[in-house]
Amino acid sequence: MLGLGDTTPAPAGDLIKDGTEASFMADVIEMSKTVPVIVDFWATWCGPCKTLGPALEAAVTAAKGKVRMVKIDVDQNQGLAQQMRIQSMPTVYAFFDGKPVDAFQGALPGSEIKAFVDKLAALAGDGGLADALAAAEEMLEQGAVADAAETFAAILEEDPASAAAYGGVARCHLAAGELDEAEAFLTTAPAALTHSKEVEAARAQLELARQAANAGPEDDLRAAVEADPANHQARFDLAVALNAAGKVDEAVDQLLDLFRRDREWKEGAAKTQLMTIFDALKPTDPVVSKGRRRLSSMIFA
Repeated sequence: MLGLGDTTPAPAGDLIKDGTEASFMADVIEMSKTVPVIVDFWATWCGPCKTLGPALEAAVTAAKGKVRMVKIDVDQNQGLAQQMRIQSMPTVYAFFDGKPVDAFQGALPGSEIKAFVDKLAALAGDGGLADALAAAEEMLEQGAVADAAETFAAILEEDPASAAAYGGVARCHLAAGELDEAEAFLTTAPAALTHSKEVEAARAQLELARQAANAGPEDDLRAAVEADPANHQARFDLAVALNAAGKVDEAVDQLLDLFRRDREWKEGAAKTQLMTIFDALKPTDPVVSKGRRRLSSMIFA
């Protein structure tokens, strides 16, 4: 077992941390070269800080990784407060690409806080997540499963709502032969992602992988179908074996033939299996377009 480690998305709380003068360079300056960082300078004796702080945290959490936040207690970090010329509390700075890009003093209403955070999130666009997703997919295709899983998990830290990254982690488990882990991970998908095409694809691939583990001998099943073309179970099992062997075209052909012979067999098992295969493949795969077209022509004939 490869063991991909803990690929659970980081909790929203990881987006918000307490900072110090010593950690300011790493937590704010360097981090802001990847994602905008809000710095909340506050003090325990500051009344408005007790209102602004939680409101900022809520807005940052709602941004789902597109913005981070560092809280600096000015009484504990007086040198840093002097460097930043903090004269009243609360004072909030926003950093991006290593530089301060916005700031305000005093408490703000919720609508203005949201607008402040949304404007920062827009600075970085998707924060390079599209490029990271493409790189992770390439790693997975090339067999670098652990590296792909690590990249998908990192994307989820930045954007917990990324269905592509969620499905990617599950597919990494599948590529590593970790079917139980893939299933367990898929059960943790947020409700908003449960029916996304990426998560559905991973779920379909999991179902096919479990079937493949129990697939019968291809040659024996092929001989059984040739001996008795009306043996629907043998034809269905042959399709499972063919798909498990990577012969997806042939598997689809067998299932379409089964559907043509008896579309109601086992409550439409042929069509259900076809849909599972189509869902598991990329929508642009020629097997999908050709197979769906042939299936539709049979349904509406």
